[in-house]
Amino acid sequence: MAETLLVAGTASHVGKSTVAAGLCRYLADRGVSVAPFKAQNMSNNARATPGGEIGVSQYVQARAAGVAPSTDHNPVLLKPRGDGESQLVLDGEAVGHFEARGYYDDHWTDALETARAAHDRLVRDHDVVVAEGAGSIAEINLHDRDLANVETARFADADVLLVADIERGGVFASLVGTLELLPDDVRERVVGAVVTKFRGDRSLLDPGIEEFEARTGVPVLGVLPYDDPGLPEEDSVSLPAVGERAVVGADDGMPDSESVTVAVPRLPRISNFTDLEPLAREPGVRVAYVPPEATLDDADAVVLPGSKNTVDDLLALTDAGFGDRLRAFEGPVVGLCGGYQMLGEEITNAAVEGTGDADRVEGLGLLPVATAFSASKTVEHVERDLRGVGPLAGASGTVEGYEIHMGDSTLTGDAARPFDGDGAATDGVLGTYLHDLFVNDTARVTFVRNTFDSAGIDPPPAAERDEDDPYDRAAALVADHLDLDLLGLP
Repeated sequence: MAETLLVAGTASHVGKSTVAAGLCRYLADRGVSVAPFKAQNMSNNARATPGGEIGVSQYVQARAAGVAPSTDHNPVLLKPRGDGESQLVLDGEAVGHFEARGYYDDHWTDALETARAAHDRLVRDHDVVVAEGAGSIAEINLHDRDLANVETARFADADVLLVADIERGGVFASLVGTLELLPDDVRERVVGAVVTKFRGDRSLLDPGIEEFEARTGVPVLGVLPYDDPGLPEEDSVSLPAVGERAVVGADDGMPDSESVTVAVPRLPRISNFTDLEPLAREPGVRVAYVPPEATLDDADAVVLPGSKNTVDDLLALTDAGFGDRLRAFEGPVVGLCGGYQMLGEEITNAAVEGTGDADRVEGLGLLPVATAFSASKTVEHVERDLRGVGPLAGASGTVEGYEIHMGDSTLTGDAARPFDGDGAATDGVLGTYLHDLFVNDTARVTFVRNTFDSAGIDPPPAAERDEDDPYDRAAALVADHLDLDLLGLP
């Protein structure tokens, strides 16, 4: 029977995903058969696997572990769509939309059994399962139905590694308070703690660590320095709040006069915003998340991201006057998935996807495309031949990514097809259902070059790519700074 280690946290965004991915790669490099697991995830950043969709962190952790991503790695996925409602995905398949009370009253038992069965399959096939918790393990109002934390610790007979983030302050209070609030049987499973995101002189923490260990009997396995291995973000905690502006990719040392800005409207129900991360890592490129009511005066290109609720986010953009400003914009424009649907002329059967009862919603009108929603959902990994048109003019070759969407889009007028049977493009506008478009070098480099050309700025020299992948960097982070022998893993 495989061992299971649950990487739990004192709060959201404390570094659980990075620690879990690092452990997966570290163990895999030592020849251990390891698999990731997250019983229940809540995220709109999903990836397609052969069996359906899973959260991005478990997809990443599977890659780190050297195994094919599977729905067993994240058997229960909740995708928030606004107004307290989420789409429930079991074993990769969407089963409906439910408010929180309806989920817990009517579907939580099914979710629990789905998670148990997936974990049972993983432990039969692997030596170690590295499970990731969700949010805080100390949410006492949820301890009777905390699938990702408390229930996982119990049904998996897991040891628990507690992760706390020092950057937000109060790290020792968070650790002690979390231990105090755990159910007794789960508290007994805690084998160690990790402090993450530390900056400065490590020795200054020693008195606090000694006091914590003396009070609790829980060893601190180590302190991770503030470092970003480059793994995709899981949820919108990392993004600015709706109505605020934030710029990423601005730490490359290049002056603003030699840089370009890609504006991304911060949709209320944004999803799969990891599509923008490859652009933010390009020299001289700033990705600015802007409120729907913001001007585009400082933008050199615009990318409309995916949305968990295209109709309602489209209405939010329309109400803010964003469509008028976008139609007057003269730089390259790209729409990805939901953003592609918004760029069209209309969406019909809109009530299937939206929260209202309208049958037809007018699009932003930048592409001759009509989208019709239906209850069926496309979830698949794809490879496509890229034809260099519109903002990708000059690009060619094969690109790969994934599609996760409801609805189909058809051309209503003259437009080029940037991919076989997918998308639409005019001289300055392109839309596609292909997520991970900019992960592909040919698409990303061409889009960046065309954006610099449109802005009248000489592009910087191509960046030298770091040969270390993010999985190796995450593994080195945990191996170099944690006493992993204390975990007793193979």
